[in-house]
Amino acid sequence: MKKETQIVSLGRQKKWTQGVINPPVVRASTMTFDTMEDMAFAIKNRANGEMFYGRRGGPTHFAFQSAIAELEGGVGTALYPSGSAAITGALLSFLKAGDHLLMVDSVYEPTRDLCNKLLAGYGIETTYYDPLIGKDLTSLIKPNTKVLFLESPGSITMEIQDVPTLSRIAHERDIVVMLDNTWASPINSRPFELGVDISIQAATKYIVGHSDVMMGTATANEQHWQQLRENSYLLGQCTSPDDVYLASRGLRTLGIRMAQHEQSALKVANWLAARPEVDHLRHPAFETCPGHEFFKRDFSAANGLFSFVLKEGDRASITAFVENMQHFKMGFSWGGFESLILGVFGIDKLRTSTQWDSSKPLIRLHIGLENVDDLINDLDAAFARYHAVLNKSVP
Repeated sequence: MKKETQIVSLGRQKKWTQGVINPPVVRASTMTFDTMEDMAFAIKNRANGEMFYGRRGGPTHFAFQSAIAELEGGVGTALYPSGSAAITGALLSFLKAGDHLLMVDSVYEPTRDLCNKLLAGYGIETTYYDPLIGKDLTSLIKPNTKVLFLESPGSITMEIQDVPTLSRIAHERDIVVMLDNTWASPINSRPFELGVDISIQAATKYIVGHSDVMMGTATANEQHWQQLRENSYLLGQCTSPDDVYLASRGLRTLGIRMAQHEQSALKVANWLAARPEVDHLRHPAFETCPGHEFFKRDFSAANGLFSFVLKEGDRASITAFVENMQHFKMGFSWGGFESLILGVFGIDKLRTSTQWDSSKPLIRLHIGLENVDDLINDLDAAFARYHAVLNKSVP
């Protein structure tokens, strides 16, 4: 099936939908059994979709999990109450005291905090590496390296990684490869075909699509699914069936929403590229984005999230730019129907193996589903405010 058909069809087996279009919300903490034999059967098959206990999930969960696993190309999907919880759950499922983790330097800030504050306290060592390191990754591998973590594109600065090369190097040394695949969503890349073992999504973003649910997923290949599933269960990770229902509902429009996000973002990005104030775009579909060649090879499409770097600016002028927008809202996260804007400061303080030139300000945009001309007019007014403040600050 083509992606558009998969999105509509997956996870809608009759055993879960009970014959209705959408899998119904089944709220349950306790499942009861008529006989000891029935209970024994449920216990034996609890990992294969049998109703066993609420934390294992019910039909609402099973339907959504099967849809995500098949869309991403994996064997099974574990659910978590947020994207950060999915990252934490995946890492703790495969790391223990004395292990070594290789973490990409452009990673999402909460993931870096997890490594530096929590994992370090558990006796797990983290080494950060250049997202564009390629074959030189071998120089950082230690005898106790157990996990290689990728995020492609990288958070904020959008570097695209050479996932197949890095995965091959890791697998030659029996290292588990994890990827934060949220930017691509489950439909714009095939992580397991690129060599990834575990693909992680902040379903909060494009899967849910409406900025009203926190959820994470981690999908594993056959070799790693049982360990991920059981260890995540031991960590107590579970999700509300009501939230899963909303995520499943959002999934059905993912393809058409992603296409519109991409189309509008490309129009805005091209407009920005022609602005004299812009130094370069950090949009994976543009040659100015580091690792663009890997985007062309490994992704089927882009989305609405990208950054751009200005030639000059200070905190006052960037503040003037991002405040008082009419359509862009200032806030974290992304992937909903609304457009968002962030003026990002202090990137250099979040890097340990790479350098960032903070003299050129960076602004991150998420292009939502509004009329794109309205968004461009909003940005045009932002540039006017930016110039008004910048010109005052120049002697």
